[in-house]
Amino acid sequence: MASLNQLTPPGSSTGTTGTTAHRSLRREVGLIGLMWASVGSIIGSGWLYGAKNAVVVAGPAALISWGIGAVAIVLLAFVHAELGGMFPVAGGTARYPHYAFGGLAGMSFGWFSWLQAATVAPIEVEAMIGYAGHWEFAKSLLNENGTLTPSGFVVAVLLMGLFVSVNFLGVRVLARTNSATTWLKIFVPLFAIFVLAVTNFHGSNFTSHGFAPFGIKGVLTAVSASGIIFALLGFEQAIQLAGESKNPKRDIPRAVLGSVAIGTVIYVLLQVVFIAALPATSFANGWDKLDFPGIDGPFAGLATVVGLGWLAWVLYFDAIVSPGGTGLIYTTSTSRIAYGLSKNGYAPQLFERVDKRGTPWFGLVMSFVTGVICFLPFPSWQELVGFIVSASVLMYAGAPLAFGALRRRLPHRERSYRLPGGAVIAPASFVVSSLIIYWSGWHTLSRLGIAIVVGYVLLGGYAVYATRKGLPNAPRLDLRAAQWLPVYLLGLGLISWQGGFGEGTGRIPMWWDMAGVAAFSLAIYYWAIRVALPSEVIEQNIEDVEVVDAGGH
Repeated sequence: MASLNQLTPPGSSTGTTGTTAHRSLRREVGLIGLMWASVGSIIGSGWLYGAKNAVVVAGPAALISWGIGAVAIVLLAFVHAELGGMFPVAGGTARYPHYAFGGLAGMSFGWFSWLQAATVAPIEVEAMIGYAGHWEFAKSLLNENGTLTPSGFVVAVLLMGLFVSVNFLGVRVLARTNSATTWLKIFVPLFAIFVLAVTNFHGSNFTSHGFAPFGIKGVLTAVSASGIIFALLGFEQAIQLAGESKNPKRDIPRAVLGSVAIGTVIYVLLQVVFIAALPATSFANGWDKLDFPGIDGPFAGLATVVGLGWLAWVLYFDAIVSPGGTGLIYTTSTSRIAYGLSKNGYAPQLFERVDKRGTPWFGLVMSFVTGVICFLPFPSWQELVGFIVSASVLMYAGAPLAFGALRRRLPHRERSYRLPGGAVIAPASFVVSSLIIYWSGWHTLSRLGIAIVVGYVLLGGYAVYATRKGLPNAPRLDLRAAQWLPVYLLGLGLISWQGGFGEGTGRIPMWWDMAGVAAFSLAIYYWAIRVALPSEVIEQNIEDVEVVDAGGH
């Protein structure tokens, strides 16, 4: 078997003698590059908007929301750390369910992964334009309701084009560019935290209208709907780039867990200083009616109100850098997930073609096209966030299931990082994923359901075509091993419809709904790992992917 370092796609150029001259992804990214890819994804537009959005929904109890979000992400990160160390392949999150449950589950979670990655870059573009509205020349880019004007749409398309163009320069240039911007993205929030804490810290703000004025529902709604989970997502970027890591078995777990720790600390401190620095007049009518100049750029507006105009200018500058860096790395991730989907046989082999710099060029082109389309039905940042959180967590939900199945079927397989207490953490992380999906509300899940159907039409259609044509990468759907999947998707949708979040009917009372989601999720978890593929078939799936990644057919 050829080395994984030779990740060579089929259909590359041939020399005059007829010998295939394969091109491949290049293993050029070290630990810092991997960690900064994840940190740079975590610290994006979330820090610019998350604190304000959370406090409007939950009041000062948004701190509890951040705690819940952090616990959820840490659980998921632990699971991904073990899987990432075991399987250092490009687009890893799209592949783990494929190993354990075969084609149908792999295709489904692969689509969720791609959908999540492809819609983040447009979100970051929205954030950049939203903050740029502070300047007179940019006011024409947004309507009063925050949606894009025709000129704003043109600017958004150009920014998407810029993300793609940088990616075409190759993974080494990308890693260096992202590392430089990430240092700045970490410094500016920490600097803002320090300045606001020293100059404007009013402890009474945490209790003046009650610590939790909207109760537990506000706290839980804030976790999904206000952008908390969205802000903390991104740790998986190191996993998506595993096929280009110099030492993936050692570096992937460190990068994943390290990025989550850095991101969580920064976001919690940002929420604390945002609440404490607000003038009392801004929330005199209640937290849900928060009002002060510059509300479209919360931290910069706050700095202006409290007399720190110079800090506002620093923040306006970072408002371009932070979302821009995140959009850049997610554009990369989208092409790598598409690469992985193609390797598993769910997408045309054209997605596997790489250029002379080792860049999956067709995946980048489709990333651009998808990003542009996203500006049409979801033109505002808040609308996109609500959609992406559900797509994101659906993607992440596949990892705990694959983790449990692989622990059960392949207990002695080498693991560079073995998660202590994995038998408890994996089902707990799956339950948390399901709860976050539920908290995002029926309004969002009904739209996500449409996107899921579209995915099945696209990927399923290709799978049928590849099977009928006898293509070498035609997938095996393994329906028996994925028998739990339609029950999970439909069941969660039904509970959401009857629950009380996001335009649900409210027929299931508070707490009973969440208990139902938890019990339902545990039943699905243990059902899934019991019907997972046999050990020998899992080993064959892993070997098939490794051989194809190495240039075999």
